[in-house]
Amino acid sequence: MADLRRAFESAGYASVATYIQSGNVLFDASAPANDLEDEIEAMLESRFGIPLVVVVRSHQQVRHVVEAAPDWFGSSPDTHYCDTVFLKAPLTSEQAMGVVRLREGVDAAWPGDGVVYFQRLGARRSESRLSAIIGTPQYQLMTIRSWSTTTKLLALLDADRPQPPAESGRSAG
Repeated sequence: MADLRRAFESAGYASVATYIQSGNVLFDASAPANDLEDEIEAMLESRFGIPLVVVVRSHQQVRHVVEAAPDWFGSSPDTHYCDTVFLKAPLTSEQAMGVVRLREGVDAAWPGDGVVYFQRLGARRSESRLSAIIGTPQYQLMTIRSWSTTTKLLALLDADRPQPPAESGRSAG
């Protein structure tokens, strides 16, 4: 993660911070997310020699994802594992729902704006079909974060700037 942080700093991004070992990067930028995604993908491939899919969300977009979740989503972590499946354009939540396979009594999923909310019954999580999306072409335009990581990223963004402008300011990639 230190190398990842340095790569962003070397590319000119400001206020760079990383969170846990799964590629979460917080940074300041003023460009639209789609432009940032292409730019960061090229930078990371050049720096690390590996093509990666990058999904960028502004502070406002992360806030919307959290606020638009079903009211009860993530409220019972001892019973259900909840994940946010972030989608990269042009993939829509309706298209993503077409490849999400649910096991009755174990899985549930709901489309959101640029995300799919996915819930698994903790006691039967090994029976979940969430991993079945990995082999699909659509998976190349997805990144999955636990609900606790999603809400922590929002808390980190909020700690820095509580009211970001709509299309600029702190982003998560």
